[in-house]
Amino acid sequence: MIGQLAFSQILGLPAVAWGGMFTFLCFLFTAYIGYKNTHGNMTIPPKWHFLMAYISLALGLFHGLLGMLAFLGY
Repeated sequence: MIGQLAFSQILGLPAVAWGGMFTFLCFLFTAYIGYKNTHGNMTIPPKWHFLMAYISLALGLFHGLLGMLAFLGY
């Protein structure tokens, strides 16, 4: 059941691949906010850095869990 969901095709790629790309982009955006804030350019409030970190971690955990459960055959 989870394997079917994880490997369902969206624009030619499995859903788990799209989830991984989106998670990676969220981590990059989080790092970008932190980099900009530490170098004196506070255009994005620091609360967004922490919010994006929580979102990125949650997406990463969900993506990893989905991939592992699909690999194990659940």
